[in-house]
Parts: sequence; structure tokens; C-alpha cells
Amino acid sequence: MLIFRLLGFRVLSKKDVVENILAKKNKSPAHPVALCFAPSNIALAKYWGKRNTELNLPMNSSLSISLQHRGATAQLEMRSISHKLIINDEDVDLNSQHGQRLCHFLDLFQFKTHAFYQVRLNVNIPFAAGLASSACVFASLVLALNQLHQWQLTTTELSILSRLGSGSAARSVTTGFVEWHAGRDQNGMDSFAEKIPISWPDFCIGLCIYHHTEKSVSSREGMQRTVATSPLYDRWPSCAEQAVQRLKIAIAKKDITLLGETAENNALTMHATMLSAWPPLLYSTTETITGMQHVWQLRTAGIPVYFTQDAGPNLKILSLKEHIKKITPQFPHIEWAHPFD
Repeated sequence: MLIFRLLGFRVLSKKDVVENILAKKNKSPAHPVALCFAPSNIALAKYWGKRNTELNLPMNSSLSISLQHRGATAQLEMRSISHKLIINDEDVDLNSQHGQRLCHFLDLFQFKTHAFYQVRLNVNIPFAAGLASSACVFASLVLALNQLHQWQLTTTELSILSRLGSGSAARSVTTGFVEWHAGRDQNGMDSFAEKIPISWPDFCIGLCIYHHTEKSVSSREGMQRTVATSPLYDRWPSCAEQAVQRLKIAIAKKDITLLGETAENNALTMHATMLSAWPPLLYSTTETITGMQHVWQLRTAGIPVYFTQDAGPNLKILSLKEHIKKITPQFPHIEWAHPFD
């Protein structure tokens, strides 16, 4: 930070970014209530590591696929004193870790609204289990704030504001295949996600949820540890950027082999990098490894099926609709998502 000050730059805070985006928005009468859904997203080329932890600016670009109907719905109403948080019909202690994180995020917008909120969140995926629960939560909150206050924000602005709550939330403000540009600017205004305008109706993703419990090491902590201690991390950003470009080619050609090989290799590279951190980070369980082996066996039998894995034990299976019947018997509890239905 001292270097930036000496060079004449001011290190921005989250509040600075919010004020920069909302300062010129007209103050319209608020709706009495807003109701917005944001999908969870699964990264095919991962984001792992931040160049700015305050603004959640990533070391590398990433690319994801939304889960369509799996995610978070935020119902938002204004209050006169203190926030009230309800998640899946249970009151949230404002002093708890989740409560404080959500309240601090809502407080960023008070310069414009001078309001507190009652937030009712319904989330239909497990929390902190590698299924991007925080991404859909913060994206749904920003979408609801935009609707409630009639700010008429662009998708780019929505993505930037969502990123302030959780990095991967930048990708949950829209659906389908989404690219999150890492950007270069210190203020983060060029770090946002945008939809890739290609539909692939045959593409499907299977959710293999082995564990619903919250992971012992959060993604935020895991990223910091990996960047600080992994001897392999220097190669990660360029490898991930290359994966993004290969995935865009695969999506344009609807090439499941190129997409699957790229996504699987990217996930394994990320987990190898984490495993080389100290203390080592190992999110996989026995069920995770067994699932990987099932995928490899199916490929040996000629079925184009691949996996990806985020910071958690649960696998996501990547394939085409025509192969679902052959894949499912190996994963009895798999749940299939069809992003373009």
C-alpha cells in the first residue's frame, strides 16, 4: 500500500467501488419488496488466488457454467433499524461468521440507501462444500438491491458489485457459460464477468454430492495459503489463462472432448498446487477418489465423460445428455443439471 501512495495512487476499498458505481444513479422510490434468484456456478477453468484480497481481484481469468435452477433466492425489504437475516427459514445470528459477513456487505450500500434490510435467503445447495454457495448468495443480494432501489445497473456493474462479496459471485449474475475477466486495473473496474453467447443444449453436468457439511478450510483461507506457500503456484495463473482460451474454443465447436480434458486437467492442476502448499490442502475424500476412478473407467470404455472439482470433496461430472444412462449406474446419487433447458 505504501508503494501505491508514493506513486500517487490511492488504494481503493470496497466502499469506494460501490460509491463509484452508484454515485450517479438517480434515487428512485424503492419497491416494497424485491425477489431475485441467482444460480450457482461451477468453474471449468478455476479462479484460485487473489492479486487484491480487499476487492477480490483474481490472479487469473476463469470460466464457468451455471447450474440453472440450483442457487439462491433473495427476498429483500427495507427496515429502519438493524439488519435481519433469515436463511432457509432460520434466523441468523448477526454476530456469527455468516451474519457478520452478510451485514458488512449490506452496509457497503448504506451511503446511498440509508437503510437496513430484512433478508430472506433460500439456498438449495449445501453451504461451503465446493458448490459456490457464497457466489449465488451475494449475486442474489446484489440483484435484489438493484431491483428494490431501481438502480438499473448493467450486467457489468452487477458483476463487479457481486464480486465484492465473493469473488466467484461475479459469474453468478447471469446464466450459461460465463467468462470472468481477471483485469489489470488496481481499482478492479475491468474485472467482471460476461455471458458467452453460445447455447449447448446437449451439455449436462452431474452433481455428485458426497458431503453436505462445511469444509474445514475455507476457500478464502485455502487460496491465501496456496499463494503464500506452494512452490508450484507460480505456474498456476498462466496455465489457468490457457485453459480459459481452450474452453472457449471447445464451447464454440461444441467439442466435449476438448472441454472435458481441459476442465479435468485444470481441476487436477489446482488441487496438485494446493497439495503442495504447507500445511497441505487436501479436500478430496475416499468417495472423491473413487468417483474419479469411475470416470476414468467409463472413458476407457469409450464414453466421453469427465469431472471437475472445486475446493471441496464433491465432484461434478461433465458429459452429454445421450450418455447419461450409461454414466448414472456408476454414481447412484448423482443429480443431473441441464444448463440450457
